[in-house]
Amino acid sequence: MTPLRLVIFDCDGVLIDSEPVCNRVVAGVLTGLGWRITAEECEQRFVGMSFYAMRPLVEDRLGRALPLAWENDLAMCVAETMTREAVAIPHAEQAIRAVAEMGLEWRVASNSSHREMAAKFGRTGLDGLLAGRLHSVEDVLAAGGRGKPAPDLFLSAARTVGVAPEACLVVEDSVLGARGAAAACMACWAFCPNGAASALAAEGAVPFRSLAEFPALLRTEIQRRARP
Repeated sequence: MTPLRLVIFDCDGVLIDSEPVCNRVVAGVLTGLGWRITAEECEQRFVGMSFYAMRPLVEDRLGRALPLAWENDLAMCVAETMTREAVAIPHAEQAIRAVAEMGLEWRVASNSSHREMAAKFGRTGLDGLLAGRLHSVEDVLAAGGRGKPAPDLFLSAARTVGVAPEACLVVEDSVLGARGAAAACMACWAFCPNGAASALAAEGAVPFRSLAEFPALLRTEIQRRARP
C-alpha cells in the first residue's frame, strides 16, 4: 500500500461555497443570451463543468456560436461577484491546516479560472494559505490537455510536486471530479454535506459529510497506508 503524500482539493463546493453564487450568475448570463434557465437548472446541468466544456452545450441550445471571449467574459463576471459574496465551506481552513500538520503536500485543482480562484480565496482569507498551490483548467488547456472529467488537471498537480498518482488523495464534490480522479488512478473522497452520496460512490469515491471530520479521517488513512 502506497503511503499518502499529496492531498488535492477541489475548490468549488469543497473549500468554497461558491456554487449557488456561480449558478445564479451563469443563469443570468444565459437568460440574457436567450436561454431561459434557473440557477437550480444550472446546478443540475453544469455542476463540476468548466465554462469551456459548457460552450458546445450552450451553442447547441442557442443555435448559434458564442463570441470567442465568452468563457473569459463569464469568468470575469463570476469573479467580480465572488469578490463580494464568496464564503468558505465550514472548517475549510481547518482541513487544509490538518494536511500540513500531518506532513503532507496539498494542492487545489479546479475547473475554475485563476481569476475566479483569486477572487474566492481572497474574499475568504484563504489566499495566503494556498498561494502557489493553485491549478486551474486554464493551465492544462494551455498545455493541450482537458479539464475534469479528464485526469489531466489532477496529474498536472501531482507532477508539480513529483508525487505518483497512487500516493495522492483527491477531495471532490462532483461526479465529474470523482470521474477525473478515477481516470488519474487516484483515491477520491467525496464531500457530501447534504447526504447525496450514491452518484459519487458509483464513481468509486468514498463519501464523508463534514470537513470537521476530515482531520481524523485523514489521520486514519495515513495510518492505514503505513501498515506493512
